Amino acid sequence: MVALPRSDYDSFCEDPDPRYSVVLIYGPNRGLVSERIETLLKNVRGKSSDDFTVVMLDGDILASDPGKLSDEARTIGLFGDKRILHVRAGNRSFVDSLKPLLEDPSRETLIAIEAGDLAKNSPLRTACEAAKPAAVIPCYDDDARTIGALIDSSVLRAGLSMDRDAKEALVSLVGSDRLSTRAEIEKLIFYVGDTKKITLPDVRAVVADASGLAIDDILDAASAGDSKSALRALAAARAEGTSPASILNAAIRHLSSLHKMSLQVEAGEDAESVLKRNRVFWRRIDDHKRALRRLGSRTIENVLISLGEAELESRRSSSLADVIAERAILSLAERGKRKSP
Repeated sequence: MVALPRSDYDSFCEDPDPRYSVVLIYGPNRGLVSERIETLLKNVRGKSSDDFTVVMLDGDILASDPGKLSDEARTIGLFGDKRILHVRAGNRSFVDSLKPLLEDPSRETLIAIEAGDLAKNSPLRTACEAAKPAAVIPCYDDDARTIGALIDSSVLRAGLSMDRDAKEALVSLVGSDRLSTRAEIEKLIFYVGDTKKITLPDVRAVVADASGLAIDDILDAASAGDSKSALRALAAARAEGTSPASILNAAIRHLSSLHKMSLQVEAGEDAESVLKRNRVFWRRIDDHKRALRRLGSRTIENVLISLGEAELESRRSSSLADVIAERAILSLAERGKRKSP
């Protein structure tokens, strides 16, 4: 195979190397797999208008008919164009159909294989990684760097600019799947329209999970012992329509996660490693570090009990839910302050 650096995955799909007759694109990030396979097919096909240039094949059908893939690969295009076989891998292995084409490739046909997450010892992945005519492109979940780069390129292409805090907020909200990330970015660009600049209020108004950003601000500040910031964030979240019940339930989940990490730190693990393994988003790492320094596991257990009581009390007395939520958040922040050195 060709060992591509991660930084070259997208450029390879934009400008495929014709020396490679098989390209395997796979991974858990199905949106990114779909995006890269479409980019590859578009750039290999070029400006051809021949409807028969791209042939769709089902991997499970190929598994039942091992000779079909070779027959298709060695068929000459009707108008002399290079043929593209787009194979969608399914649940059954068709690697026996592929091996003859890895050993004796057809120079007139590109085999583009689209697959989901493949284990390291998967027959399809193993065969392609060992073959010189094959290029293998894994598609893992996007991280902050790749999401940021995607936002930058999309905003630039749309002729817009973006405030730094708006970009940071968007990165923290969109998740790791490329398809859903692009959808949120495109929705945001459409919303901004002729104003030419994307601001934090635009992100909060448009992105599907913007309420989660406001709640994160509350919980991060409170856990770190910053009562003023926590109360400001609480007021902002309530003004945006976030319910007290959502805030209290999120607080319980947040403290449960902190409790697990606190136990790991108390067992002797490095806080940085613990945060990384638990996939704490980069934007929240500093607040999580402060929280782990301030709140030991025993303190967090007591806070969880208090939060559970507050959540029950808010359901019993809905008219007092705002006051109950505020008192619970302030109590969390004050516990942190008392624990700090």
